[in-house]
Amino acid sequence: MAHFFHSQGPPLYRFQVKKKNYEFIEHTADLCIRVKAGNLSALFKNAALAVFEIIATPKKREKTSRKKLRINQEADNLEELFINWLNELLSLSSAKGLIFDDFKIEKLDDHHLKAQAFAGDMKNYEVNTEIKAATYHELKIAQIDSGWQAEVILDV
Repeated sequence: MAHFFHSQGPPLYRFQVKKKNYEFIEHTADLCIRVKAGNLSALFKNAALAVFEIIATPKKREKTSRKKLRINQEADNLEELFINWLNELLSLSSAKGLIFDDFKIEKLDDHHLKAQAFAGDMKNYEVNTEIKAATYHELKIAQIDSGWQAEVILDV
């Protein structure tokens, strides 16, 4: 079961969803998600997928034109790189009218990320909510027994 939490109250929806690599967690403001993956590259990919699954739903499953963008990020540490990655994608989405739905992480270490991001035109999606930014507030990235986990608060 997926549980969706409003910033101040009980779960708003309860319904069956296909297995996701993220979950909503209760938070007093904005949206907070916990993302899991078997390795660090998959964690970055799953976090980006989660953000854009929250933002929009495809209107139809027809083949539409696709765009591929190259993303290069540098940072002083892993946490900064993670936030920069998500915020760069949000910025590009807004500026270019795109919804990202797949990512290929080509290179990733604690200070550098090189990736390809694949997107469709926003007109082919129903926008559910606007996410303004990923924040550093209460950000957690950790290696766990099953791989990696991140918790990030999204400013909506």
